[in-house]
Amino acid sequence: MSGTGPVRGRYAPSPTGQLHLGNLRTAILAWLSARAAGGEFVLRIEDLDSGRSREKWVEVQLGELRQIGIDWDGDPVRQSGRHGLYSEAIGILRAKGLVYDCFCTRAEIREAASAPHGDLPEGAYPGTCRDLTASQLRDRLAEDRPPALRVRAEAATYEFEDVLCGTVGGRVDDFVVRRNDGDFAYNLAVAADDADQQVTEVVRGADLLETTGRQLWLYRQLGLTPPSRWVHVPLMLGQDGARLAKRHGAVTLEERLARGETIAGVVGELAGSVGLVPEDSRLMPADLLAGFGWQSIRGSG
Repeated sequence: MSGTGPVRGRYAPSPTGQLHLGNLRTAILAWLSARAAGGEFVLRIEDLDSGRSREKWVEVQLGELRQIGIDWDGDPVRQSGRHGLYSEAIGILRAKGLVYDCFCTRAEIREAASAPHGDLPEGAYPGTCRDLTASQLRDRLAEDRPPALRVRAEAATYEFEDVLCGTVGGRVDDFVVRRNDGDFAYNLAVAADDADQQVTEVVRGADLLETTGRQLWLYRQLGLTPPSRWVHVPLMLGQDGARLAKRHGAVTLEERLARGETIAGVVGELAGSVGLVPEDSRLMPADLLAGFGWQSIRGSG
């Protein structure tokens, strides 16, 4: 898929802590892509996970983005205030017979998913609860185990073009759209939000590449228009080659500034790690707008 209309990009952090350098690098790339095309850039606070999201981190993260020179259009959208939108989406799926209650525990899902299931993705949910009889459903409900809500995907296929990853395709498993604790699931919320916010370009980490097929399935079933451009950027790695984490030392902007580095130096390092500039550069994102292009991006570093 490709689009020719106005670009509307977004960045969507979860308020579970400070943004680490990989998060900030993705934010910079998403901002550059939208702004270099003369487009809009919006923020969304993905605070659906009531067990992990904390209000104190919202302003911290917004402050970090401002510090590195990221601006946005309009007020950030909060997922926690959009339950009506997600409930409406589930209502549409339910009316089409495309959801069912799932009572499986995590251990049961891991065990079932470890077995081969034809051409479904590795670890895909095999449909254990998909065809419960009425009596089986009553028995499960009587156990007072709250169910999650899964879609009936029927192993639908998907294919899309990613700017950095090329052609990506596969099959969709029966994924969760509402968790058993009542929280709406990531894929449902993201699809509903991106459509509602009229997002045309999604730039996010490569660890979320596999979620795109599920979201495309939702766009189709809900009658929504998907983003026209997908860009899954390389993850930032530590010196040991593993995904950047706290064990790698100073991995937040605050920690880098505390040890005497400058914001321009940190931004230069992040831009340099994907080949936009030499890694010892000192600059701000706005300095990269004139020459920005995805063809310049190289692997993670």
